[in-house]
Amino acid sequence: MFMLLLIGMGPKIALVPFLDLTASMEEETRKKVAGQMVKTAVGVALILVLLGSLLMKLLHFTPGAVSIAGGIILMLLALHMLIGSGKSEEHDEKTASRDPMQMALYPLAVPYLLNPAGIAVLVTVYDQLDSLLMLAIVVGLVLLMGALDLAVFKNLDKLAKHLDPSRLMVTEAVFGVLLAALAVQLVLDGLAKLGIISGLPGH
Repeated sequence: MFMLLLIGMGPKIALVPFLDLTASMEEETRKKVAGQMVKTAVGVALILVLLGSLLMKLLHFTPGAVSIAGGIILMLLALHMLIGSGKSEEHDEKTASRDPMQMALYPLAVPYLLNPAGIAVLVTVYDQLDSLLMLAIVVGLVLLMGALDLAVFKNLDKLAKHLDPSRLMVTEAVFGVLLAALAVQLVLDGLAKLGIISGLPGH
């Protein structure tokens, strides 16, 4: 569960988008954005842990469907990172004009920090818990991941100073490819859960 949460709401996937969207911000504003981003992601994650199973029953979808949907959304994000790695001045002006706190909520908190892989895990985890102790452990892991995220994103100033636009562009393109691979894996996992394909490692 810790490794799944590290992928699903750890700092690595949100790192490049955060540096990109906050590049022109003052240090104090960047730290406020980081705090709001992490609080929002943790809050949504806890809601999904508690209500994910109910949402599946109310909306009549399966864990496999969640994985496939998450994979499609993650692929769109990956394509956006790849295609948008050479950003125009118009894009930069548009980003600069946006409210930093709104960017903290979307797209930074969701779907970058709490990404589709994390959402897929958290929506389905409740049905796998067999005691209140296990529920407490999962909640504790979500809070621990939030503390890790906060520590990372509130101390990015030194890293941000050393990332010029060309390095950021290359880094974003590489992350885009990695996200695309994760998106494909989510879709394959979903298809395996639905019984459409078989023979995947771990299934």
